[in-house]
Amino acid sequence: MAKFLKTPEALEAGACTLPREYYIDPEILDKEFEQLFQKNWLCAGRLEQLSKEGGFFTATVGKENVIVLRSSSDEINAFYNVCRHRGTRICSNEVGNFSKSIQCPYHGWTYDLEGNLIGAPLMEGAEEFAKEDYPLHSVPLAEWEGFLFLNLSDSPEPFETAFDPLLNRFKLWEMKSLIEHGHHNYEVNCNWKLIIQNYSECYHCPMIHPELAEITPYTGGRNDLFKGPFLGGYMDIAGGKESITDSGHFCAPLVGDLSKKDQQRVYYYSIFPNMLLSLHPDYVMVHTVWPVATDRSRISCQWLFSPALSGHNGYHPGDAIDFWHKTNQQDWNICQQSQLGIESEKYSPAPYSGQESLLAAFDQYYLSKLKM
Repeated sequence: MAKFLKTPEALEAGACTLPREYYIDPEILDKEFEQLFQKNWLCAGRLEQLSKEGGFFTATVGKENVIVLRSSSDEINAFYNVCRHRGTRICSNEVGNFSKSIQCPYHGWTYDLEGNLIGAPLMEGAEEFAKEDYPLHSVPLAEWEGFLFLNLSDSPEPFETAFDPLLNRFKLWEMKSLIEHGHHNYEVNCNWKLIIQNYSECYHCPMIHPELAEITPYTGGRNDLFKGPFLGGYMDIAGGKESITDSGHFCAPLVGDLSKKDQQRVYYYSIFPNMLLSLHPDYVMVHTVWPVATDRSRISCQWLFSPALSGHNGYHPGDAIDFWHKTNQQDWNICQQSQLGIESEKYSPAPYSGQESLLAAFDQYYLSKLKM
């Protein structure tokens, strides 16, 4: 998906693809959940999804499930979806709206939207029982540019520290003000890392995405983040084209307050471990990637537009959504083929090309955090 050019010398000597076991071994996936997905800040959704009191969505991270909601005091809270009585999962819906409370369907234990236990039927006979001792377990939560991030660690790195290189990097796009006008969910039969790695190179674009390569030639661009948890850069939009859409023209008012230079580029970044951020002049596209099994991933894709779009009838945001939905499906298909090939005992690591320096950088950071 994302398409970057970096000078060949940026590729470390001897850089190769990951060994087979990293894509097929359930023990490694368990380690990934433990060391990566439960210790890093994960993009879970957008603030605008919780516009009303009691509005909620849930996020699944391995065996954990988290409720993210807007409370009665207009705060955004996150709680493990686990009743404090017998451990029952309280909420089975992925999105919805609580009235004024959250009730466990098993024995009726009830919590307010701040997570406090306010109802526990027939518990008067339990010795020294006090409702205040049994709130829902909270999950650390942070908001950045309108995105909501969760951290399942008991002692997470402060978000401001972890995201320091990005905190003000994209302020010209004014992402917090953008509004979702399109959303697709995908189930893809491949390892989650293949999604991230595919996003981080355009070596495949002439073969898989000829329409995309026509708008943003894969030899045009530069990486500006090429080490650590944040990787990516920009690609130039070809002359005669304005944006990545079916028509090649803008499909919505320009976002934010972009410079002339940024109006002629598309920026792509992977944000470790599960966010892919694509910044276009007239919209922002976001993927969140969630492992399900060694060979299965869930992907959520959102398209965000300027609030000014609602006042214009002459624009067609579907031109971007349709273009990328087709492109996504092309990517998912080739990632699934990659998974099938890697599962063969004849697969072995091979050298990366100079067009794949970001993949080597991702692998290096991934292995440093996995701590096998």
